[in-house]
Amino acid sequence: MMTSQIKEPSISTIMSIPDGKILDFLTKRFVNDTPEEYVRQNIEKALVRQYKYPIDSCKPEVSIKVGSSNKRVDVVIFEENKPHMQENAYILIETKKAKTNPHGKKDGIEQLKTYMAACLNAKFGLWTNGDERYCIAKREKDGGFLYDEIPEIPSFGQTEAEIYRPERKNLQIATADNLLFAFRRCHNYIAGNAGMHKDDAFWELLKVIFSKIEDERSGTINFYVTPSELKDKTKASATKARIQKLFQSRVVAKYPKIFNSDETKTIELSADVLAYVVSQLQGYSLLASPVDVKGIAYEEIVGSNLRGDRGEFFTPRNACRMAVEMLDPQADQRVIDPACGTGGFLITAMNHALKVLREQEASLWNDPDNPTSYEIEELYRKRAEYLSTWAALQYKCNRKNKKSDSEGVPC
Repeated sequence: MMTSQIKEPSISTIMSIPDGKILDFLTKRFVNDTPEEYVRQNIEKALVRQYKYPIDSCKPEVSIKVGSSNKRVDVVIFEENKPHMQENAYILIETKKAKTNPHGKKDGIEQLKTYMAACLNAKFGLWTNGDERYCIAKREKDGGFLYDEIPEIPSFGQTEAEIYRPERKNLQIATADNLLFAFRRCHNYIAGNAGMHKDDAFWELLKVIFSKIEDERSGTINFYVTPSELKDKTKASATKARIQKLFQSRVVAKYPKIFNSDETKTIELSADVLAYVVSQLQGYSLLASPVDVKGIAYEEIVGSNLRGDRGEFFTPRNACRMAVEMLDPQADQRVIDPACGTGGFLITAMNHALKVLREQEASLWNDPDNPTSYEIEELYRKRAEYLSTWAALQYKCNRKNKKSDSEGVPC
């Protein structure tokens, strides 16, 4: 099992970045600023910050031998403490620019499988263009290889079995734009495969997100999908039953005044579509991920449904922050935004109130620099209680906003 400590790359000097270049996260070398590089940089950050792989186990642009040809893999994770050689490759990752066809012969998933076959000890692969994402496990069979689609690649030190039944300790804290990509993938998949309009797809995604959040608060994690459920529509019915039960027992029961109709009490997605959405979200901890990361992801999805064509636009975040700082809302107060659109003011107010809440709790600690486990537990209890109320009323606000109404949301 891998056990080395995680270290992020650092820069000790201030440097000027040339036009058209960005700094590679892993190597700290300049690379061309391209749409494909944007996707790769998000993955590189996730490998270290989310998946917790040691920085010295990850390498971009790795040359491998495929038959008589030399090919380059976008990112490779090597076995810990082993030379960066082809025979020590553990996970292969191919990143492509947005809208690249995953089923194309040249740049699609088949390219990744070819590279995995050439790296005999490689166990897993990941292909993504940002909006689409495929995780693969390589199996040996009858002297050859077969490839299974799986929900996720393993994190550092995690076994494949632990992927399929996530434990709270293994849930990942989202970084960079990776949660945004995940929300967008889910929303686009629902819209494209469930026969729903974009706004209806959005409301169904919100139900699933609510279920995910409430599941993280429970004793046992039930928000998951197995590989067999993911690839078999019949077996996916088990996913549908599990998530529907979770939604009704922990979300509808908790917020009966919000989910109070046949339409809102049931997740309307088909079993196979729901299984895909669960596979994209099950590895994250939505509770532990930074509020700003969640806010950007949420605003991206809300914005794609509410802005522009309905005459609704974002207020710049700087303007939101200025107004909120002037108002200085507290956690026990409410802010009413009669034209909330994507909720930019409300999200900023929430961030501010969370900051105030922590400062208030810290002022009660015996040693602000070293809080006790009880003091930390009490802080997180109050945060969870506040966020739970905020999320429920935000959902209600958005549903009413769809009907040109408004609602007050606690700060």
